Amino acid sequence: MIIEERLAKILQMVDEKRVVTVLELSEALKISESTIRRDLTTLDNNRKLRKVHGGATAINGSFAAADHDVQLREDHHRNEKQAIGKYSAGLIEKHDFVYIDAGTTTEAMVDFITETGAVYVTNGMVIATKLVKKGCRTIIVGGEIKPITDAVVGSEALNSLSKYNFSKGFFGTNGIEVKVGYSTPDPTEAQVKRAAFDRCKVAYVLADPTKFNLTAPVSFGNLEQAEIITTRLGSESYKKYTKVWEVDCT
Repeated sequence: MIIEERLAKILQMVDEKRVVTVLELSEALKISESTIRRDLTTLDNNRKLRKVHGGATAINGSFAAADHDVQLREDHHRNEKQAIGKYSAGLIEKHDFVYIDAGTTTEAMVDFITETGAVYVTNGMVIATKLVKKGCRTIIVGGEIKPITDAVVGSEALNSLSKYNFSKGFFGTNGIEVKVGYSTPDPTEAQVKRAAFDRCKVAYVLADPTKFNLTAPVSFGNLEQAEIITTRLGSESYKKYTKVWEVDCT
């Protein structure tokens, strides 16, 4: 297969799937992973796609219209989520009053939490259970449960959050984009994220590199309102707008 044909096939897969891994490309095109990585670098340099750790994403105009179920999201980018989660958990200090947003990346963070001197508030059903098992003082907001994400949403959740002031908050997101900020597909979940976001002294958004340059239907915060914790981005552009922590993913 000549290089032009190979690059065209890679772009076709990225366009169709929006996010692809090096392994997927290698198996589909029957080409070594080292060659795929070189091709991705070439295409990234030509601004045809965006190379990220372990694969590539489509650039510009990417849109996340719907949530996927929890199990599916847990299986995607597991190594990145664990690296992000481990680093984020290390930011929690004794006496912190912490908000943890429902989501698979924030759930990965909970697995690494060791600080039992802090108080935790969450709208995540699974997250609350894990925190309690760790011996952490845990408060879960009231409201309606959204089955696909195990998140508590609705007016009761908003009322619950209105009385709290958090020293730190940790949030998941479906998309990060310069103009629209942080976004998610569901309006009711966005309301809860926004309410908690606004009540944090310091907010952190936990996101693997595939979430960048991606827009979901509802924004819940501007870039400058939070610090971003991710793995290797390969781009400095987002650092113009807010602090970005790039953690090692091995």
